[in-house]
Amino acid sequence: MSLSRRGALVRNSVVAGVNGTITLTLLLIAPLGLAAVITNTVLITASTLVVGLAADQVVRWINPTAAPHYIPPQSQSALERRDFHAPD
Repeated sequence: MSLSRRGALVRNSVVAGVNGTITLTLLLIAPLGLAAVITNTVLITASTLVVGLAADQVVRWINPTAAPHYIPPQSQSALERRDFHAPD
């Protein structure tokens, strides 16, 4: 399965957000100052996003022929008409 660039960005953003939330929760338990907690959370969230995007670029570089699998809107409507047309 391959994703479009927008799909990959959304996926990586969600993963980074989840990692940031987990980090924030763990660091709030630790006896650190608020600035250290916020700084560490932001850095981990940003680094997760950057690493995810870099990994996607490496995959695209290794396998450049993988195209997103989707049906264009005009083809989809033609398929629906053909598939749901009652035989004569």
